[in-house]
Amino acid sequence: MDEPLYHAGNRQLQDRFDSRRIADRLEQVTVHDRFTDDDRDFVSRCAMFFLATADTHGQPDVSYKGGMPGFVRILDDRTLAFPDYDGNGMFKSLGNILANPKVGLLFVDFERPFRMRVSGTASFSTDDPLLGEFSAAQLIVRVRAERIFPNCPRYIHRMQVVEHSVYVPRPEHTPPEPDWKRMDVFRDALPHPSDIRSG
Repeated sequence: MDEPLYHAGNRQLQDRFDSRRIADRLEQVTVHDRFTDDDRDFVSRCAMFFLATADTHGQPDVSYKGGMPGFVRILDDRTLAFPDYDGNGMFKSLGNILANPKVGLLFVDFERPFRMRVSGTASFSTDDPLLGEFSAAQLIVRVRAERIFPNCPRYIHRMQVVEHSVYVPRPEHTPPEPDWKRMDVFRDALPHPSDIRSG
């Protein structure tokens, strides 16, 4: 990525709190633009991440994305991919990607505190070759990484996964219908399977 990591606002606060030197050192030592084997191992263990997007006006949005461990795949040293599953139909994140493909992903391991940020450019397709490898995926999102930044986990609260969501698609498992889709206020507005078009 040609743009510098730090802009004037970052620098103003770094200078106010005398952190410019450590900020520069962190950039030199930890920020990279190619996935490493350690990055790949970490991402393959994650059952969730947060996806940040913004629309054409810069209005931000952040979304939780969950699946079974391995649902995010690092395809090569610059590319990761993940499936998009049935949601609430608002398409906030993916709609933003159509308008502004710049994204940020935050992966967090709460059991062995660790986190990693990935920023890059996203695209998606309903006929991606990976589509058949993910049960119930509507489409596949690919992210071309521009910056990968593992950073300090000290404020991550240690938590444990009690169980994976019963709604997460996986082979030989049919997720139940969520309760909200059975509510009278929403039932008549749900998409009809025959009306869902690819493209």
